Amino acid sequence: MTTKIRTKSHPQPFNDRTVRHEIWQRFEGNDWEAFDQLPPSIRKRLNEHVYDAWSVNALMLWKHYKRVYGRTARAERALIKYLDYCERLERKAFSERYTAQCGTLYPHDAARATVLRTSKGGQESV
Repeated sequence: MTTKIRTKSHPQPFNDRTVRHEIWQRFEGNDWEAFDQLPPSIRKRLNEHVYDAWSVNALMLWKHYKRVYGRTARAERALIKYLDYCERLERKAFSERYTAQCGTLYPHDAARATVLRTSKGGQESV
């Protein structure tokens, strides 16, 4: 399910030393315009994503889920579930790379840290 294609206009940023460019394809487009076209629940989830979820990619996925389910809460939940899955794949890739390079567990895994999310009331959950 992962892709090793990079677009010319989105090379790996100078300060990004992650493996993201090795596992994902980043599609071209205006990130802010794409973000504004997403439903509020998806925008909220993208804001909580551990890594930059690339809103152009998320919009392409949203269009796919709308075709499959219609513009419904079910489509939104399905996309959020998929974004969560992608986030887990990234954390796993980062963890594996860290362990290979450093010979120890990824600190977040060693500490059994969870991803902090914003609760419905706007307070961070622990």
